[in-house]
Amino acid sequence: MKYLPLTLNILICVFLCMPVAVGNGSEKNNEIRKPQFAGRFYPDDPAGLKSMIQGFVTKAEKTEIRLPETKALKALIMPHAGYIYSGLTAAHACLALESRTAKAAHDIKKVIVMGPDHRTGMDHCAVSCVAAYQTPLGQIPLHRDAEFLAGQSDIFQKALGCDKTEHSIEVVLPFLQFSLDHFELIPIVMGQISRKDLKVCAGSIEKLIDKDTLVVASSDLSHYFPWAEAVKRDRQTIEMILKLDSEQVASSYNRLCGCLPVAVLLDIAQRNQWQPVLLHYSNSGDTAGDKKSVVGYTAIAFYGELFMTHSDSLTKKTSPEKGRALILLARKKIAEKLGLEFSIPEEMNSILEEDMFKAKRGTFVTLTINTRLRGCIGSLSADESIVQGVKHNAVNASFHDPRFPPLSKNEFKKMDIEISLLTEPEPLGFSDSKDLLEKLRPEIDGVILRKGRRSATFLPQVWEQLPDKKRFLAHLCTKAGLDANAWQLPDIEILTYQVQYFKEE
Repeated sequence: MKYLPLTLNILICVFLCMPVAVGNGSEKNNEIRKPQFAGRFYPDDPAGLKSMIQGFVTKAEKTEIRLPETKALKALIMPHAGYIYSGLTAAHACLALESRTAKAAHDIKKVIVMGPDHRTGMDHCAVSCVAAYQTPLGQIPLHRDAEFLAGQSDIFQKALGCDKTEHSIEVVLPFLQFSLDHFELIPIVMGQISRKDLKVCAGSIEKLIDKDTLVVASSDLSHYFPWAEAVKRDRQTIEMILKLDSEQVASSYNRLCGCLPVAVLLDIAQRNQWQPVLLHYSNSGDTAGDKKSVVGYTAIAFYGELFMTHSDSLTKKTSPEKGRALILLARKKIAEKLGLEFSIPEEMNSILEEDMFKAKRGTFVTLTINTRLRGCIGSLSADESIVQGVKHNAVNASFHDPRFPPLSKNEFKKMDIEISLLTEPEPLGFSDSKDLLEKLRPEIDGVILRKGRRSATFLPQVWEQLPDKKRFLAHLCTKAGLDANAWQLPDIEILTYQVQYFKEE
C-alpha cells in the first residue's frame, strides 16, 4: 500500500550547527530488577560466579565446534536451569560470543532476551519496564526499544510483576555479562500466544534488530523422561530447530519449555536466512542428576550476513561491497557531468548488474566536504530502480540542491559520498503527542511529517545532530513550513522508515 505521492523528492538538511539538547521526551522508571535466583540457580558471590562460569567455559573449549568464518553471530538458544545442571551447555554460547567471527562482525550493544512464562499463565508477552536488571556481576540497563516495544500492540504489554518472579531471563544474563563488555537489554517474558500472534510478535521484534543486536531465546528441552528416551526426543527437537521449522516447534508438546521464544527466533531466522549451528547438547543425567528423570539442554548459535539491517528483505542483501559499488556509480555520474574521467573497476560493474539493484527503492545521495553538508537530495517513493535512483540523486545533490551552488571540479576530489537505501515508509499509529514521543526511535527511524500539503523528512542519520525528540520534531516542522509545535496537533501525520547507508572511505 502506498501512503505517499508518487514523486515525492525531499531535501534533507542535517542542521550541523544546531545546538543539541539531550533527552528523549518521556519519563523514566528508575526501578532496578534485583536478582531473584542468585544463591539458588547460581552463586550470589561475584567472584564465585565468575569462577564457576570460567570453569564451564574451560571445559567447553575442549568441544570441537566449527563456527562460520565469514558470518556474524545473530542469535543464540541458551538453557536456563540451575548452573550445576545446564551451565556447561550454556558456556558453549560463550564460545560463540567470544569467537573471532563475533568480534570481527560487530560489537554487540543490544541483546533481546525472550524467555517463557513459567508461573503466571498470561496470554501476552510482558516487556520489563524497569531501568535495569541486576545480577551479581553488575547492572544491565534496559534499551530504549523495550519501552517502544511495550506500546506496539496488545501482544506486548508492560510487565506488572511477572518479570520479577520469572527465572528464564535472569539465569542466562551472567553468561552474557561474562562474554560481553557492555550491552543494553530488552527482556521479554512470553506467555501463551496464538500462532497468528506469534507471527506478529516475530515481526515486531525483527524491526528492533540492527547490526549490533543479539537475539537470545531462553529454553530448556524435554522434561522428566528417562535418559534414553529424553536423548532421542531432544535430538528430534534439535533437528527441527536446525531445519528452522518454527511451525513444528510451536506446536510441540514437552519438547521445549521455551517453545514460543524459540519459534519466534526461528521465524526471524527463516526470513533473514540465518544459519543455525549446534554448539552442545546435554541433559541433567549427564551433569548433576540421576538418569531416571532428566531435563534436556542445548546451545545453538545462528549466523547471518556481516552487515545486518532491518526487516526489509532487499536491504538485508546489500553488503558493504555492494554499497561501495553504488558509491562508485554515484561518483562516476558526477564526474561525467563535470567532464572528468572516472572509471569503475570491472568487478564493481558486475555487482551493479545484479538483479537486486533493478528493484525499485527510495534512495538518497548526500555529499559532504570536511564533514560539512554540501548537498543532499533523494526520493522517498520507490518510483525507479536503485541504480537509476542513485544516478539521478547524485546529479541532483551535486548540481540542483538550491541551498548550494553547483559542485565545481575542484570540489570533486574533496567531497565524500553517502548512499542511503530506504525501506517502504509506514504510518506510525499514536494517540497523542506524548504517545508519539514514546514511539519514536532515535537513530533507527527516518521520519516523515505531513500536514495537508506540507511535508518534510529527516533521515535516521539526523538524530546524531538532534537526539532530543522534541527538538527533532520541531526542526522537522520548521522544514515543512509549519509552526515548530505543529507536531503536537491532532491532525498531524507521521510515517517512519529505516535506512541502510554506506559512507565513502
